[in-house]
Amino acid sequence: MDYQAQIDTALNDLHDEGRYRVFQNIRRVNQHFPKAIWTMPSGEEREITVWCGNDYLGMGQNPVVLKAMHEAIDNAGAGSGGTRNISGNTVFHKDLEASVADLHGKEAALVFTSAYNANEATLSVLPKLFPGMIIFSDAMNHASMIEGIRHGFCDKHIFNHNDMVHLRDLLEAAPKDVPKLIAFESVYSMDGDFGMIKEICDLADEFDALTYIDEVHAVGLYGPRGGGVTERDNRAGRIDMINGTFAKAYGVMGGYVACNAKLADAIRSYAPGFIFSTSLSPAIAAGAKASVEYLKIHPEIREKHQQHAKNLKSQLKALGMPVSDYGSHIVPIHVGDPVKCKMLSDMLMQDHGIYVQPINFPTVPRGTERLRLTPSPVHSDTMIRELVIALDGLWGQCALNRSKLTG
Repeated sequence: MDYQAQIDTALNDLHDEGRYRVFQNIRRVNQHFPKAIWTMPSGEEREITVWCGNDYLGMGQNPVVLKAMHEAIDNAGAGSGGTRNISGNTVFHKDLEASVADLHGKEAALVFTSAYNANEATLSVLPKLFPGMIIFSDAMNHASMIEGIRHGFCDKHIFNHNDMVHLRDLLEAAPKDVPKLIAFESVYSMDGDFGMIKEICDLADEFDALTYIDEVHAVGLYGPRGGGVTERDNRAGRIDMINGTFAKAYGVMGGYVACNAKLADAIRSYAPGFIFSTSLSPAIAAGAKASVEYLKIHPEIREKHQQHAKNLKSQLKALGMPVSDYGSHIVPIHVGDPVKCKMLSDMLMQDHGIYVQPINFPTVPRGTERLRLTPSPVHSDTMIRELVIALDGLWGQCALNRSKLTG
C-alpha cells in the first residue's frame, strides 16, 4: 500500500475542486480588533480588517474579561490540573456554571471544553439514559450535533429544515411509548435564519418529546440579558436542554449545556466526552464568566451589533448583491462557485486588506459556496463602507451575477 500516494490523491482532489483551505497567518492586536496583523507568505507584515470572525461583539479584548483572566492566572496558575473528576473541578468552573444556569433560567449547567464537545457528548449519551430513544434532527443541524446523534447509536429521523409538516409526520409515525428528542438550532450560522422554536415546542408538548436547542450563534447576542433567541422570545422555559458557547459572542472559549439539575448530574456521570476531558483552565473559565456577566447588563452592545448588521446588509442589497437576510446578525453573500469564492477572498485580502475566508463544502453544500460576513459593534461605518466598495468592484471583476435573494 502506497500510503503517501493516497494522501496526495486526497489533497489533490481538494485542489482540483477549488476548495483546498488555506489558513492565513494573522495576529489579533489587543484593543485594536477588528484590526489584525497579517504575515504574508513573503514574511512581510500588513494591517488588515477581520470580517469573518466569530468574536461577534469584540469581547475578546474587553478589559473586564482580560482582568478576570489575569487575576485567575495569578491566583491559580495556567492549567486546571486534570479532568473534572480528577482534580480539575475548581471554584472557577462552579461559578461559571452558576452564571450560565442563571442566564438561561435553568437549575444547572455543565461546562465543556467546547460547544462541539458539549453537543457530541450530550447527544450521544442521551439514548443511553433513555433506552429506545428516537432523535428527530433538523436537516441543517451543525456537524457536532450530527456526530453526537450518530454516536448515540439510536433510531434517528432527519426532518427537512424548518419543515413542521414533515416533523409532525415523523412524530406521528413513531411509536407513542418511546422516548423522543427534537434537536435543532436557534440561529443557523451559514444562512442566518432562525429555528422555529415555538412550533417545535408545541409539537414536543403534543408528542411528549424532549427538546434540545443549539444557541451557539445566539447567546450573548439576543435577549435582554444575552440568553439567546429562546430568551428574546420568552421560550427558554419550554426548552429542556440549551447548548451554548463562550467562543463566539463571549470572546473566550468553551461550551456548555444548561438543563435541570438531575439531567446535568446524569450527563456528567455518564458522558465519556465530559468524564475523560481535561477541564477548561481557570483563566478561561474566569474570563468566560466575566464576559457572561458583563453582557447580562450591557444590552447596548447587542443593539449596536444589530444596527451594524442591518447597515451592511442594506448597502449590499442596494447594489444587487445576493445577500440572504433573515433578520439575524449573519451576512452571507452567495457566490455558488468554490474557485471564484476563493478568488474573491484572495483579492479582498491582497488588494484591500480585508480578511474574509471562503465557505465551501463540507461546511455548506456544493454549489452554495459563499462569503460569510460577521459585522461587529467595533467595526466602524468607514470599515463597512470600505468593504462594500471593495465587494462592488470585485463582483464585476469575477463576472458574478447580481440577483436579490428572497431570504
